[in-house]
Amino acid sequence: AGAAARSSLPLPQPFLLLLLLLPGTSAEPELRFRPPAEVPVRLFTEPELARYDGQQEGQPIYLAVKGVVFDVTSGKEFYGKGAPYNALVGKDSTRGVAKMSLDPADLTHDTTGLTEEELKSLDDIFNNVYKAKYPIVGYTSRRILNEDGSPNLDFKPEDQPHFSIKDEF
Repeated sequence: AGAAARSSLPLPQPFLLLLLLLPGTSAEPELRFRPPAEVPVRLFTEPELARYDGQQEGQPIYLAVKGVVFDVTSGKEFYGKGAPYNALVGKDSTRGVAKMSLDPADLTHDTTGLTEEELKSLDDIFNNVYKAKYPIVGYTSRRILNEDGSPNLDFKPEDQPHFSIKDEF
C-alpha cells in the first residue's frame, strides 16, 4: 500500500521524500542558481557616485569610465586619499582617462572633440585595465537614462563583462 500511495503522488513530492530520507539533507531542495556574492549592480547619480571618492577610510572607492562604475578599492594605493589618481574617483572620468589627464576640466563623461587616438586609448584602457581588473558595481544614470529620464535605447548590458543573459532570469 505504501508503494502504491507513493506512486500516486505527483513527481515533486516523492523527490522531496527522497531528500528527507537522505542523510544530511533537508526538506528544502538545494537551488542550482546561486546569486553572485558580489554587490548588486546599481544606478548611480552624480551625487551618489561622489560619495565614493576615496576620502573616507573603510568606504569603497568607485570610478566611472564610459558610464560603467568600477570598484577600484583594491587599487587603493593608486586611487585612495592622497594617491596619484585620486582625482579620477567619485565621478565619471572618461575624458581624463582618454587624454591621460588629471586636469579638473578633463574629469568628465564628455568625449566631445576627442581625437581618434584618444578614443582608441580610451577603449584600450577601458577593456584592458578597468574591465579586466575591477568589478562592475553599476552604471551612471547618464549611461542608462536620457536627459529627460527616458531609457537610453543604446544601452546594452550584454556588452559588459560578467553579464550572462541566463543569469538575469
